[in-house]
Parts: sequence; structure tokens; C-alpha cells
Amino acid sequence: MKILYIHGLNGSLSPEKRALLEPYGEVFAPTIDYQSDVYAIANLSTAFKTQGINIVIGSSMGGFTGYYVSNLMQCPALLFNPALAQRSVPQTIPEINYNTSNFKQIVLGTQDDVVNPKQTLKFLSGTLIDHPEYKIHIHNNLAHRIPLEVFEKEIQLFFKHLSL
Repeated sequence: MKILYIHGLNGSLSPEKRALLEPYGEVFAPTIDYQSDVYAIANLSTAFKTQGINIVIGSSMGGFTGYYVSNLMQCPALLFNPALAQRSVPQTIPEINYNTSNFKQIVLGTQDDVVNPKQTLKFLSGTLIDHPEYKIHIHNNLAHRIPLEVFEKEIQLFFKHLSL
């Protein structure tokens, strides 16, 4: 299995989180400068098209990017506090012939003061016409940063769902 991990704004994949992902497959975690690359979604899709990516995982701005990359690649995605409704950095969403992927697990923290979970839910409700398969996990005490224990639990649930 090949996993594309897409970090958030000015972020990166920590060694601890990489270690939690590696038992599930080969992990690709490119560095993305969202401020200077308004075509990050299309550029990532093009760059990894030939890699045979099976899974997309993203957090915050990377969750936004991962949402659309998974649609372009038609693969499942695990998205942590995705900045779907609004972002501080503009990005160009490429034309996508199909709007949904097979499955998206979306993790939201009710205490997130960076990405508003209510706005994310409203955005997702607007996509229901496309018949997506979403599993939404809401954590009442979760803020924007994803602790290792939550990350580990959510990736276990995600991969368990995929193996059903």
C-alpha cells in the first residue's frame, strides 16, 4: 500500500506519526509551500499519479488539499480538521470529472479554533448531492493539533474500515 501524507500550512509529518503510518505501507510526505504554490492540488496529483497511491491522509490545509487529491486519484482519504470551508491561503481547485472518492473518514475537533468544525460540516452537507461515502468522527475535546493517541486511533479505524 502507498500512502500520500499531505501536511498542513507550514507543517510536516512528524517522525512519530510517520512511524505510526509505516506499518500500513510506504509513506510519501512531500514538503508543500502553499503560499507560493496556488496549484498544489494539481501539482501533487500530477507528481504522484505514477506512484500508485492507494490512500491520501491530510491535516488542516493538507486535509483540504487531500480532499481534492483523493477525488482526482479516486482513492480513500483520512482527513484531520480539513480546511474545506475557508483557508488563509488561496488555492486553485482543478476541474474534477468526478467529485467523490470511494471513502473519506473526516476527523473534527469541536475545540478547533483554526478550522471551524461547524463550517466544515456545512461544506460537507453541500456535497451530499454527489453521493459521497463519509464517516465523520467528532471529538469533543480535540483542538486543531492532533495528539498521537488520536492520530493512532483514527488511522486504526480507517484501515480497519478499508479491510472490511
